[in-house]
Amino acid sequence: MGKVYPEIDGRLGDFITAQPVFFVATAPSGAEGHVNVSPKGMRGTFVILGPHRVAYLDYHGSGAETIAHLRDNGRITLMFCAFDGPPKIVRLHGRGISVAVTEETFADRLADFPAPPDVHAVRAVITVEVERVSDSCGYAVPLMDFRTERDLLLTSHSRRTAEDLVAYRATRNAASIDGLPVF
Repeated sequence: MGKVYPEIDGRLGDFITAQPVFFVATAPSGAEGHVNVSPKGMRGTFVILGPHRVAYLDYHGSGAETIAHLRDNGRITLMFCAFDGPPKIVRLHGRGISVAVTEETFADRLADFPAPPDVHAVRAVITVEVERVSDSCGYAVPLMDFRTERDLLLTSHSRRTAEDLVAYRATRNAASIDGLPVF
């Protein structure tokens, strides 16, 4: 049986920030539409801003479900699994907002990240007001060895100009797979 915590304390924060990958889950409002789960990674793209607040950098990618779902209803869950060491899963449930690269406050949100990787292709900063912090055993999560970060996302976008990224958002990230607007 898992435990619910009043906040992200130092021990939980250490566990969360030590994980090289985490998962983001969102869904549109109502009974229709697709639930989306996305893996996220890259050191420096996730920060704990307080006992009830976290943020991560959202790069241009194949879809933009999270941003669309947050605009629709704000619901979001982040999940961190231990793939080495003692088995553990931590979930952060909350309400999220997206600040797009085109918004005035984007630079302020970006400043929350002390050591981000190349930010050229960041399309938004996702900030989550955490309402529930819980853990569970993770006994069935496999043990795996981390080898290295992948740099493919950064290198693929490094060839794109700022104008290319504007076109990318307009043509590939304009709507969710359920037709919800993204930007």
